[in-house]
Amino acid sequence: MKSAGKRLQLALEEESPLQVVGTINAYTAIMAESVGYRAIYLSGAGVANASFGLPDLGMTSLNDVLEDVRRITAASTLPLLVDVDTGWGGAFNIGRTVKELIKAGAAGMHIEDQVSQKRCGHRPNKEIVSRDEMADRIKASVDAKIDPDFMVMARTDALAVVGLDEVIARAKLCEAAGADAIFAEAMTDLSMYERVTQAVDIPVLANITEFGSTPLYTTEELASVGIDMALYPLSAFRAMNLAALNVYRGLREAGTQSHLVDQMQTRADLYEFLGYHEYEQKLDTLFAEQSGKNSE
Repeated sequence: MKSAGKRLQLALEEESPLQVVGTINAYTAIMAESVGYRAIYLSGAGVANASFGLPDLGMTSLNDVLEDVRRITAASTLPLLVDVDTGWGGAFNIGRTVKELIKAGAAGMHIEDQVSQKRCGHRPNKEIVSRDEMADRIKASVDAKIDPDFMVMARTDALAVVGLDEVIARAKLCEAAGADAIFAEAMTDLSMYERVTQAVDIPVLANITEFGSTPLYTTEELASVGIDMALYPLSAFRAMNLAALNVYRGLREAGTQSHLVDQMQTRADLYEFLGYHEYEQKLDTLFAEQSGKNSE
């Protein structure tokens, strides 16, 4: 079987822009795969928010993220791109991050140029490290690959801090350092993406996250400026959260969920996605075999 990194490369070749959809857990990964997505994503903010009830401020660890990675890659064959924030330390820590992600089944990662005490990419007052330090992060990542096809993506948050020219400079620097792809965060205009794609010869990702700095461009618009990947990091998670809140409120107010059932995924659909009946059939076969042995 092809490595996860190779499967991500193939998906990039076969779909452009490649839609990379956020999967907050194993079950959402199963659903994403069932409707035809070719690649999925684990958000650092998603791990912090959903698994630990924390804001996206760099408070989770490599092991925290790896636990969710393992669960998702065990449930879905889709290549998984992982948010590793700033890599959890210096060169040796970053190298360990790469190796452990590959062992856990991830297809790629993006590492950013914010300082360790990072913020959400669409929040104000971000701070970034020097160009040299970011280049070193990329070099350490590339050097640590134990799967040559594992994608090391360089994310830069420089637009909000310094400006577009610095984004371009850092994208070129990261490409020279060995990055396989570029993630230009929080662009505010389609023309900015075009500047980035024209500046480098490696794939460029656009983060099309809701309620942020970037307009919700269509895949057609992104393709027109050379974008190779369109990321939707927390779209399903946000919808799930509002749906859950509405159920909690409605049940509390009415004392019954009867008026909310039409908003829920049915038991039958859940079982279908999980292959529940195949498990039951296996149990029935095993019990039947055991019963036959006992009667002999």
